[in-house]
Amino acid sequence: MGFGRDSAIALAVLLVFILLEFTGLRSAGLVDFAIRFATFGLLALSLNLLIGSAGLVSFGHAAYFGMGAYSFGLLMQTGAWSVPAAIMAAVAMTALLALIIGALCVRLSEIYFAFLTLAFQMLLHSLILSWIGLTGGDQGLMGGIPKPPFLGVDLARQDHLAAFSLFCLVASAVALRQILRSPFGAALRMLRDNPDRAAFLGLSVFRYRLAAFVIAGSFAGLAGVLMSLYVSGAFPSFAFWTTSGEAIFMIMLGGVSVFLGPLVGAAIFLMLNDWITAVTEHHGLFLGIILLIIVLGLRKGLLDFAFEHWRARKGSQP
Repeated sequence: MGFGRDSAIALAVLLVFILLEFTGLRSAGLVDFAIRFATFGLLALSLNLLIGSAGLVSFGHAAYFGMGAYSFGLLMQTGAWSVPAAIMAAVAMTALLALIIGALCVRLSEIYFAFLTLAFQMLLHSLILSWIGLTGGDQGLMGGIPKPPFLGVDLARQDHLAAFSLFCLVASAVALRQILRSPFGAALRMLRDNPDRAAFLGLSVFRYRLAAFVIAGSFAGLAGVLMSLYVSGAFPSFAFWTTSGEAIFMIMLGGVSVFLGPLVGAAIFLMLNDWITAVTEHHGLFLGIILLIIVLGLRKGLLDFAFEHWRARKGSQP
């Protein structure tokens, strides 16, 4: 029942986008926003699997975003891979990286986990900068990324790329929703709330946290693939700590405990960033002030605040 309802909502979202195409309401700006929203929304959604469900705050999530982007770009530049095959290979490579890093990190907790993930991310970032022959160093992956059409989809066209990005976001959101509703998701929440009790009941804290880490990293890798398709390249900033920080800001804005909170946060963050960048060159300063006002004023994400308010009103009714 839950899967059917989620799938129906997902199809409705895609239909709205397709209808915009036929009614002529879709502009170049909307297409551009749709691609960036799908990319960063998926990144934030994947990170919230760790923060919201497993209670693991990772400061190094951008490592998998960058890994996905570089893996996909390098594979496509060989000319021997189709787009779907390269996407699957890039996600598999990212999952392997997450498995290696996660095996070393998830045994730790709280601040030690956070800083170790950050250390691995900065290690990857330094590797990208220093391995100039492979990655292009600080100039990024040079020469562009070939996008041969497949199954009638031409990702060199922005409207096709927007539709494909939204499809990936919606399909990933449905998959993550089912994961959280499964016994595995319930075990993650138990580990987050009371790991000692979960271990007493026979749950392997290490295995569950590692599985969540790999799943979150894999979806972040897919987000990196979408970004590399969007900019037709890959750059060191994809794996820099500021990208992880932006994803955390999006989650804080939208909410941790409500599933769609990171998507709402991503949409607000991107709109604020576009608006402030258009009116002032000091966009970082003003964006930071606005975000602080929202987060400190509500002391929780927007959807968390709205949901708690709705539940309180519902509980007060006779």
